[in-house]
Amino acid sequence: MEAIKIVGGKRLYGEVDICGAKNAVVGLLPAVLLAEDGVCRIDNVLNISDVSMMIEILKSLGATVKTVKRNAIEIDARHIITDVVPHDTAKNLRASYYFIGALLGRFGSAKVALPGGCDFGVRPIDQHIKSFESLGATVNIENGMVNAKAEKLSGTFIYMDVVSVGATINAMLASVKANGITTIENAAKEPHIVDVANFLNSMGADIRGAGTTTIKIHGVEKLHGCSYSVIPDQIEAGTYMVAVAATGGDVLIKNVIPKHLESITAKLIECGVEVTEYDDSIRVKRDKPISSCNITTMPHPGFPTDMQPQFVAMLAGANGISIISESVWDNRFKYVDQLIKMGAKIEVKNGNIAVITGVERLTGSPVGATDLRAGAALVIAGLCAEGETLVEKINYIERGYERIVDKFKALGAQINYVHRPDESAAMLAR
Repeated sequence: MEAIKIVGGKRLYGEVDICGAKNAVVGLLPAVLLAEDGVCRIDNVLNISDVSMMIEILKSLGATVKTVKRNAIEIDARHIITDVVPHDTAKNLRASYYFIGALLGRFGSAKVALPGGCDFGVRPIDQHIKSFESLGATVNIENGMVNAKAEKLSGTFIYMDVVSVGATINAMLASVKANGITTIENAAKEPHIVDVANFLNSMGADIRGAGTTTIKIHGVEKLHGCSYSVIPDQIEAGTYMVAVAATGGDVLIKNVIPKHLESITAKLIECGVEVTEYDDSIRVKRDKPISSCNITTMPHPGFPTDMQPQFVAMLAGANGISIISESVWDNRFKYVDQLIKMGAKIEVKNGNIAVITGVERLTGSPVGATDLRAGAALVIAGLCAEGETLVEKINYIERGYERIVDKFKALGAQINYVHRPDESAAMLAR
């Protein structure tokens, strides 16, 4: 199996281009199933394992997928042959649940395996099911499969008991062709919610209010193909911003929407990092010691939970004590033990609060990713550490970052892929 080897201590300099947003793409791809007429072309699609799995699911359903150029695909979903997404294709993919809403909206029925993906907390889909049932579907779970069926979907009022990105997107997918008007209250407001809504509108849907707490969907009879370009990935951009802050250096991060990065930028500035915004790029420079800060993760526009591990890695080397409160997921500090192996001084309290006492330096060590963003955090820690760090279980990292090794190498990092015997991962897990 492959691992990532890093020799730390190199400052980062240069430019890096950001790919399309992972969390938007995995919503857009199931949405193409709603196009009964024409072909959908999607540009700025990043080449990662989650996207590859999504494409394989689309093909298994009967869609034709064609790569037209690097990071651009065309999907013809006019001749879908089944409404079933089995366990073997969905088990490693959290976003597989979007196929429930898309297939239900297209056919009035869906049989989709419960989602997999990163393991850092309970992933209930009760708000998804509540939305489908409000629209008129009958939903039950049998043998690990979510079975949804409706003779007719009708517009309705849906109140989200908790702010949920996944449930908000699924409710939109299921309701765009329902009869009448659907109102989603207490909706999630993340940029990729807006992107999925804009994509659906480009296909002929009538969705208003995405990006606010109230979304209204006027049902339409038919959706068609379209051409669309995915927004830049705010979490990939944030990851490189934090990496520069952690190592020191000066990097221009291109193809971003600075407004989407405001909560990340604010915390970096608080830590003493110099951040300059341009129209579609952002420059991060750090040549002074990092200061501590306190962070509480929150739904957008608050600080994103997907940036929490990267900041913990950076703050492990900051001056002073930082406190990170995780309010979105219930078990997202599993990776902390790996940072402690590298000399970090971190204490997790009550499962959702990390107290980080900055140390003078981290030291290289064999470590293993526990989820996607934790993997990115370990890479950042390795870039800062003295000596050699070996990051294993990089399949998690490859779920969300395209060419991460090449990009860091282009910025001056000493980083490479290496091949390791499979038994090394087993020993690491003991």
